[in-house]
Amino acid sequence: MKKLAFTLGLLGLIGLIANFWLFAAPPISPSAEIPDFAQAIERGEYLFAAGGCISCHRGEEDTSVPSGGLALETEFGTFYAPNITPDRNTGIGAWSAVDFLAAMKHGRSPTGSFYFPAFPYRSYAGLTDVDVLDIAAYLMSLEAVSYQAPTAETPAWLRRWLIAGWNKIADFFQPDPESFEDKQLQRGAYLARNLGHCGECHTPRNALGMPDWSREYAGAELGEEVIEGIDATALADWTANNFDLFLILGMKPDGDFVGGDMNEVIEHNTSKLIDADRKAMAAFFTRHLGGE
Repeated sequence: MKKLAFTLGLLGLIGLIANFWLFAAPPISPSAEIPDFAQAIERGEYLFAAGGCISCHRGEEDTSVPSGGLALETEFGTFYAPNITPDRNTGIGAWSAVDFLAAMKHGRSPTGSFYFPAFPYRSYAGLTDVDVLDIAAYLMSLEAVSYQAPTAETPAWLRRWLIAGWNKIADFFQPDPESFEDKQLQRGAYLARNLGHCGECHTPRNALGMPDWSREYAGAELGEEVIEGIDATALADWTANNFDLFLILGMKPDGDFVGGDMNEVIEHNTSKLIDADRKAMAAFFTRHLGGE
């Protein structure tokens, strides 16, 4: 009897530890605050554009407002970009600084549940807290729009709590962040891998939907759309100047222009970059990945 009680107690303890390991709240300082001064809002507006946020969160009626609703078709179901205007009932108007940091860097909602990784929080995990909170300041400065995005349409077996385990498995395959002595490459990597989250579309995924980082930027499929590669092979004939011009106009070295959803990325994201940031991205892709 004592042996049974000990066994049950040990199993219970293991269960508690596992539960804490999987579902514990992310480590975020409760003293974090959303800045409300003009400079932070201005920086947040730039970061919002540089991250291409409007490309996914644009409204159906007014595409210049991030009221959400755009559908993302994947092999795991259809996901809808949420309303990220400061409406308190259907948007992010009630969010605190902690809520923003938990969502963007850890994929957790204000209630503690898990976001599906159609939201690129694993790329955003590399953002600085300052950048996240400046983006929050900009979003909170916008006009509130009341719009409830549709609920994700997923298979019956796919539940949000499963993402807790998915994240832990994905951690084992996440490469250690590279350290660049070159400040331009450092900035370019930050813009491409984190803020711009280019790998979310351009890196192939395994059967569990996790990016295959051994083939970073090798191209992928998103629903029925084929996403071109931007790795060393794909960039063999590109120069930094070619890539710089591409980020402004969407024009390739052969004079052809990019098509599909990349048009939105060029228009709303990369063409808005300041010269230094655009050149940093070009350097990262052509010098670091392309071996120029």
